[in-house]
Amino acid sequence: MGETCAQQDEALTALLAYLRVEAYGFTPVTPLTHQQVLSNRGKTAAASLRDIFGWSLPFAAQQLPGDLLQLLQAGAVVGHAPGDMAGLLLSHVRVASLDADLFVHSAFPTQARDAVFFGPDTVRFFKLIRDHLPARQAKESLRIADIGCGSGAGGIMAARLRRGSQVTLTDVNPLALRYARVNAAAAGIQVSLSLGDALAATTGDFDLIVSNPPYLVDDAARAYRDGGGDLGRALSVKIASQALQRLSPGGRLILYTGVAMVHGVDHFIRDMAPFLGAAACVYTYEEIDPDVFGEELARPVYQGADRIAAVGLVAVKA
Repeated sequence: MGETCAQQDEALTALLAYLRVEAYGFTPVTPLTHQQVLSNRGKTAAASLRDIFGWSLPFAAQQLPGDLLQLLQAGAVVGHAPGDMAGLLLSHVRVASLDADLFVHSAFPTQARDAVFFGPDTVRFFKLIRDHLPARQAKESLRIADIGCGSGAGGIMAARLRRGSQVTLTDVNPLALRYARVNAAAAGIQVSLSLGDALAATTGDFDLIVSNPPYLVDDAARAYRDGGGDLGRALSVKIASQALQRLSPGGRLILYTGVAMVHGVDHFIRDMAPFLGAAACVYTYEEIDPDVFGEELARPVYQGADRIAAVGLVAVKA
């Protein structure tokens, strides 16, 4: 790990420790809601820690302890606000609270191609894992993989439910792995990090694979958002089909994603049916939310779609 990465890790670790002591809490929202809240408030400076690290508002230097601020600046986690907010500072990261943990991720707006997003989908993914990982099973300590881990929330949740498990977090985005490493350490969870496409950089089979792939069509090809072809479902099909091949006997796949419904047809589960059959899996499939990111339907690429639904696939290998 280079000096710059080490400085940033130290700064982020110190930030999460400080926010925990301050009983910080922030519930993440969609980008559209976030922008609306900022518009409602007008051009104002931060008045609280939630404003600084939740709403990504500019803040005065004296709002943070001097030693923490110096550490954040040295780690390039805080910079100067632009434009008519010049003279104030701006955090390059946000922090979300979920259950007992804090998760660092990218500041709003998440325009960079390597941005790491944490929003309502993460919360729903978190709940899907909690609801579908049995309270007890033959193997209490599992070999777990979180594919496309982002902030690491899915893998961390699974590890909390199965203490002592071996957890691998994979992502194609180095920044995501950096944030996931910090978040896991703050949660007291030991993890291994794997930079690569899906499970390509890992070996062996897994008792539990969780994944929350991106599922939208994104012209900017942002890693957290772009689901590839077939109206954004290609990546989810790829990850799910590969994961089924890497499950140990009795192993479980828990996948949360979204699918554009076209003329009433769910093409994701239709695409997955042959893979589920070939893997001899027993599975459940549900619409978790029938209508998400409805604003996307205004784009020409979605002209034939009825809606975008959030879905959960849970498959158990025989």
